[in-house]
Amino acid sequence: MSIDLLLGFGGLLSFGHAAYWGVAGYAAGLVARDAGMPFPFAALAGVVASAALAFPLGYLSLRRTGIYFAMVTLAFAQMLFYVANEARPLTGGENGLQGIPRTLGGLALGPSLSFYYAALPLVVVGYLAAYRIVHSPFGHVLVSIRDNEARARALGYDTARYKLVAFVLSAALAGLAGSIEALSQRFVSLDFLHWSTSGQVVLMAVLGGLGTLWGGILGAAVFLLLRDFLSTSDVLRDAPGVVTGLVFIVIVLGLRRGLWPTLRNGAGRLLPRSRRAALEPQVPEPEIR
Repeated sequence: MSIDLLLGFGGLLSFGHAAYWGVAGYAAGLVARDAGMPFPFAALAGVVASAALAFPLGYLSLRRTGIYFAMVTLAFAQMLFYVANEARPLTGGENGLQGIPRTLGGLALGPSLSFYYAALPLVVVGYLAAYRIVHSPFGHVLVSIRDNEARARALGYDTARYKLVAFVLSAALAGLAGSIEALSQRFVSLDFLHWSTSGQVVLMAVLGGLGTLWGGILGAAVFLLLRDFLSTSDVLRDAPGVVTGLVFIVIVLGLRRGLWPTLRNGAGRLLPRSRRAALEPQVPEPEIR
């Protein structure tokens, strides 16, 4: 959802969101392990850390546009990757941050399923926050900036400020996801900050459908299911990248708007006309070009 908020609604392609995912994971892990805080507060610490980092990095990155903006975000993320690798006393370096507890009300949450249900409210809050953002006047202005920034500027909107706020909010959502992932795995590695993580979440958003929110969730589910299937397949596990790439190419070329808009439009044709409006998007969706 974080990439969809920035790219789908704001038209800003970031290849550096692994920075906020990873920083939040480390922050949540350190707060949970060293300060002994319950996991909701540890997750909140990760969100705050990622948003605080995104403000200066976003301010500098947004001085560029298009592919140059994407490359600057990637450069910042890679800088943090190498900083984390060198800061071994704090991050564990290549060994990662280990022994992260996950507690709630003084009780340790043991099985992963227990943590899943305990963390589910945080995921719901994250989705509701994203939904409220994109359907607010701020979200509508953000879409107008995506479609025609010069026109939005002519109408009196401070487009630079709107984009910076969107960047920070997107990073905060990425931080929430990174915090939950770190607490779920009880471990944070340098992979959290690797550039491939940024690329994967962009693929998830594009696969599911930009400008929909639900598309990011569906795209992530399909991506992870496909990855797990390929890792357990005796025939295809030696070439997961090739198979995944081919599947994405077919979907992107065949379903220009992504999986979720295609499924929604297909379901809409089966419903009476009076009920189709509920399935219609409330903001314009960008096509994959």
